[in-house]
Order: sequence, then structure tokens, then C-alpha cells
Amino acid sequence: MQIRVYYEDTDCGNVVYYANYLRFMERSRTELLRERGIELSDYLKRGVLFVVTEAHAFYRSPAKYNDLLEVESTVDNITAASMIFHTVMRRVGEEAVLVKGEVRVACINEAGRPVRIPEEVRKSLIVVREIDKKD
Repeated sequence: MQIRVYYEDTDCGNVVYYANYLRFMERSRTELLRERGIELSDYLKRGVLFVVTEAHAFYRSPAKYNDLLEVESTVDNITAASMIFHTVMRRVGEEAVLVKGEVRVACINEAGRPVRIPEEVRKSLIVVREIDKKD
């Protein structure tokens, strides 16, 4: 997906404020799920939530005000109740990686207890993982 860097995303030096990369990763993960027919709001209604339990960002080069970024997420390492998403950000049309991210998402119930990832979610994401490994 593409994300334009707006002034509100930057710090006083007109570079993306470091925490905003996490927001970009969240958008990319949500769109990946949506592309696979997974609407998080539908699971919330069923009492199934997906929460971030761990996040890492590796900053290589800053994005700046008005840059157009390509933000691509993939899923890997799906366990019974969690999965890891990898995200890579580049300027559109450039090969150099600006930021890499890794986020662990857990599946919980309304009481905050871990639960199994619903089977239809697992199947949708395993297809994504298999496609990603071919590239």
C-alpha cells in the first residue's frame, strides 16, 4: 500500500517521527487482512480481539515530509494464538529500505485470555505466507 507522509507525521526536522512508523505498519497489516477478507470489526463483535504484544522497528534511513512510501506487510510464524507480521517501507520507485518492522499479534478473548486464531483467519494467512515464500 502507499502512504503519503504528511506534515503531521513529521518532527521538527521534517522527517517522520519514529513512532509514526508503527502507525504505518498498523495500516499495512490491517489492509493485508482486509485483502484476505478478514475484517477485524467482525471478530470484535464475536469477542475475538487481535492485539500487539511485541513490536520492533529497524530504522535505516528517514522518510521525509511529502514522500510517497510503499509499505508492504507479510505474515509469518503463525502459532495457535499468535502471528508475526513483517513490514518493509521504501519510497515509491526506490529499492532502498527505509524501515523494517516486526510485530507479534496475539489473539485474545474479551477477558484478555489467549485463544486460538480462528481457523478461517489461519487459512487465509497461510495462503499469504506461502505466496510470500515463493518470491
